[in-house]
Amino acid sequence: MVSTSSEPGIRALLLEAGAVRFGHFVLTSGAASDVYVDVKLVWTRPGWLRTLGRALADRVGPAVDLLAGLELGAVPLVVAVALETGLPYVVVRKPGRQHGTGRRIEGTVPPGARTLVLEDVTTTGGSLADTVAVLRAAGARVDRALSVVDREQGGAARLAADGIRLETLATLAELRELRS
Repeated sequence: MVSTSSEPGIRALLLEAGAVRFGHFVLTSGAASDVYVDVKLVWTRPGWLRTLGRALADRVGPAVDLLAGLELGAVPLVVAVALETGLPYVVVRKPGRQHGTGRRIEGTVPPGARTLVLEDVTTTGGSLADTVAVLRAAGARVDRALSVVDREQGGAARLAADGIRLETLATLAELRELRS
């Protein structure tokens, strides 16, 4: 189940920042799309990142002990939300790290920590599902994820099958609607 709230300011910000582009693109999943969403263009500007961080922080709620984000796209988001809420956070690395400690998680996951996972863009939910699996294996309790944009391509259903409720600030349909 996807839960969205009215975040017209964030949708407008994404368009103003040029984070929503229309054309022909190949996504990480390999699928073709006529829309590309690049939240990184928002988090590279401090004022815009602050606005985005506040909007995400407003959705955290009291039943969260720990924030988590997958490298690269969610790192500035999780830091911005941590600064707004005062909550600690961890960063989950993508698989394949062969140097250093080889850890997938940077930071500490207290046993049983109620963890909210943040993501920039959700498409199929694969990255989020992997992140949740890593966090659960480390002892975290995860039942929610918060994404800036849901591309509405099966991510919410995939996550729901793993007991994760996906919440978003914007959907691809809403961004398309603003363009017209």
